[in-house]
Formats: sequence, C-alpha cells, structure tokens
Amino acid sequence: MASAAMSQSSRLTVNIFDGTRQPFSENKPILYTIFNGEQKQLFRDEKNSAAVTFDLPFYNNFADNYRVIAFADGYYQAGYTPLPLTPVHPTNLDLMLLPETNGFNFANARWDTIKNDLPFLANGVSDDEGANRYADLMENKPKSLAALLNITTAMSQIFLSGSDTPLSYIKQIVWDDTLAQDRFFAYADKDLIDEVRAAAHNGLFAPEPGAAIFHPGATASWKQVLFGEGDVQLTFHENQQKNIDGTDCVLLEPDIDLFKDLGAHFLLEVIPNKITGGLTNPEAVYVLRWIAGQQHGVPEFAPPYTIVAG
Repeated sequence: MASAAMSQSSRLTVNIFDGTRQPFSENKPILYTIFNGEQKQLFRDEKNSAAVTFDLPFYNNFADNYRVIAFADGYYQAGYTPLPLTPVHPTNLDLMLLPETNGFNFANARWDTIKNDLPFLANGVSDDEGANRYADLMENKPKSLAALLNITTAMSQIFLSGSDTPLSYIKQIVWDDTLAQDRFFAYADKDLIDEVRAAAHNGLFAPEPGAAIFHPGATASWKQVLFGEGDVQLTFHENQQKNIDGTDCVLLEPDIDLFKDLGAHFLLEVIPNKITGGLTNPEAVYVLRWIAGQQHGVPEFAPPYTIVAG
C-alpha cells in the first residue's frame, strides 16, 4: 500500500505576488524551498519565474502536509504551512513578497471615500475635523492607518446574522493615542456582544480566556477561527459605556493576531513585542491575512491601500 502511494505524485503550483496584490514582476530570481510534513527538504533552488509548478511525492500520511517558502533578494521571505497536498487534484499556493524597504500607498483611502465606507470615523465630529484627524493619521501614523484598514477590511468579511458584519455595529471611533499600529478602540452597539456569542456557538469564533491579561480592562473577548494566521479578535470593555444617537454602546477593541494557536501567538508575537516594546506589524498582517484568504478560497483580502517599494 505504501509503495502504491509513493508511486503517485501531487502537483503544486506556487504563484508569487507583490504588495500591490499583482503578480510579482521584478526581474530577479526567486528562491523556492519545499519541505514535506516530516520536515525533509525536497527542493531548494532559484527560478526566474513567479509561477512554478512542482510534482511532489504523495505519502498518504502526515508527510503530505508540506511547507513552502519563497524568497527574493531585497524582499522579505513568505511561506505557508501546513499545505496538504493530494494527487486527486492540483493545488495552487499564492504567496506575497514585500520589499524590505517599503511604504504605504493610500491613494484609494482618501477621506472622501473612507468616511462613506467607514461612517463611524466621521460620527461625532465635523467633516473638517474628521478630515484633519484622518490626514494627520495618514501623514504621521501611517502604520496605525494601515492597521485600521486591515482590521476593518477583515471585519467586513465576517458575516453574523443576515448580512450584518461587526462593522455594522460600530458607531464611533475613539480618536486618541489608543489608535495604534495593531488595534483601535470604538464604541459599538452592545447587541454586538450577543451576535458574536451566537457566532461562537456556530463555530465562527472561540472565546479567549483571560482576555484582561493582554487587554487591560477587558470583560470578554472572542477570536475568529477561520484561518491559521491573521484572525480577527473582538474584545469588549463593558465597563465603558456610552449612548450614541440613542444606541447604548460599549467600548470595543478589535485587533488581528498573527497566529491562531495561542502558544504560537504568545511565543512568537506577544513575547517579542513585550521585549522590544514593539507592536504587531501591519505589513505582516497584510501579507498573512492575504495569503490565508487566498488559500481558503474566500473573497480576496483587499484593504484600500497597497504596499510598494520605498
């Protein structure tokens, strides 16, 4: 039986994209490295192509959970694991390479557009004040703006009851120093708590125990469980309430974790951030969430900005 499985092969095509979410077009070789599920390196070589097809062994066991890494000089490497392969059908894997020196292109995220797409940004302030605050954010805290657009884009792809998403419940953002490069705070209709709890019952979210440890003042928190990386976490601070336009609201703290596994999240994301004083990098969230979405066949993760060479 084992020899019959080994005589078969699984076909994998790796496609490389850049930070504009377009096929990688730089005229430079890309180093592809492939490991099987036993962590045995099966391939490592440069190819002058951003779309390469491999025929890889089929083992009919855990060794078919592959790990694929791509790298180009001057770019951050990207990869994906576990990638289950099968001879039944070919598999496509889309990876994104970002230049090591990069910047944000917010051309599609101007105030006149954003205030309509995210009306809670304009609620409670005049249009001029909202525009000035937004312009200051874009100019002086671009990572915070990128994080805001990452998180809200991801939230717009989470459907609760009917066509509602978590964004439907947000009434007003908190414009202060809490708008950081890994999260923001806003007041949301308190009914969102029951909606997320119901979504958790249906398997879309999982409760996060001890949320107040990492989110001071939090009373409840749930994390999306769709992907392996780049899942949305919704944390509530029910002791901070506000009535906005006749709606009873509670303070909401949305963010995106790089890792689904709590241990990996703690060791690889939380601890380094605590040690270095840094925060989750919005560029990393952008890449991981895009790759995860491509692999799961959901609508493309396409925030209204791109990442370009700086």
